[in-house]
Amino acid sequence: MKTFFVQIKCELGKAYEVASALADAEIASEIYSTAGNYDLLAKFYVDDEEDIGHFVNERVHSIGNIKDTFTTVTFRAF
Repeated sequence: MKTFFVQIKCELGKAYEVASALADAEIASEIYSTAGNYDLLAKFYVDDEEDIGHFVNERVHSIGNIKDTFTTVTFRAF
């Protein structure tokens, strides 16, 4: 399994709607509200053979009211 995080910037006033849509889609293992440049931080897992770029583009960006994302790919847990 590959682990990665996506920071999500939402349309103004839509962070709770986006978080609910992510939770309803059951694609994120964890979703957090954050302060700063992004509104949400979501943790995802995909199978080793699955492409992270396609996953984010097809599964995350398809959720309404998302303005911008920043993906961080991880390599190893300590």
